[in-house]
Amino acid sequence: MKVTVDASRCEGRGYCARLAPLVFESDEDGYPRVLVTQDLDEEQLADARTAVSACPEQAIALQD
Repeated sequence: MKVTVDASRCEGRGYCARLAPLVFESDEDGYPRVLVTQDLDEEQLADARTAVSACPEQAIALQD
């Protein structure tokens, strides 16, 4: 699996970094930096799925 963030949709709320700290961190403005883009382990994948579900802008995607 691979995780991506659509920067044009993201509003920098920081939910992803709080909910999935193994996958994301926030920059100084609250926008996400993806720490692991692909080959997520089980724990990272679970965190990423939580972030996908919680993102109000639907800016996060998981792809095979």
